[in-house]
Amino acid sequence: MKSRATGFFYTMTFEYGYLGLFLASFLAATILPVASELILTGMLVYGFEPWACILVATTGNTMGAWLNYGIGYLGNPKWLQKLGAKPESIQSWQVQIHRYGSVMALLCWLPVVGDLIGIALGFFRAPWLPTFAFMGVGKLLRYILVWAGYYFW
Repeated sequence: MKSRATGFFYTMTFEYGYLGLFLASFLAATILPVASELILTGMLVYGFEPWACILVATTGNTMGAWLNYGIGYLGNPKWLQKLGAKPESIQSWQVQIHRYGSVMALLCWLPVVGDLIGIALGFFRAPWLPTFAFMGVGKLLRYILVWAGYYFW
């Protein structure tokens, strides 16, 4: 009997292939706990084309980060305070975004905090084009590291 996690992994890898990797990577960039690295590694183990896997995973994950940026862009500072965010914390994020700007998007691949960075970049109106480019570069480097870890292990 397969567990839910095993069933999800199997479905995304073998039944949906590259589309499954794209969807898993997209969802992994949101607050949902999806481990796209495992699906990517599984696809590599079973002989899927490495560069196709890296590009599909990068595209899906980058588009998920763009969604986070968009959610932040639609945000309102008053909503944060209603959700319990302290004004000092909001100010701290704003200072960091204005200091480092779009370059912070390179860190959007990080678990949990990466989602918050993407949302904050949108919320504080970081320029979208360089932000999206840095998001893509960060995600690409992440998946190249996953591939390298698999390949050289």
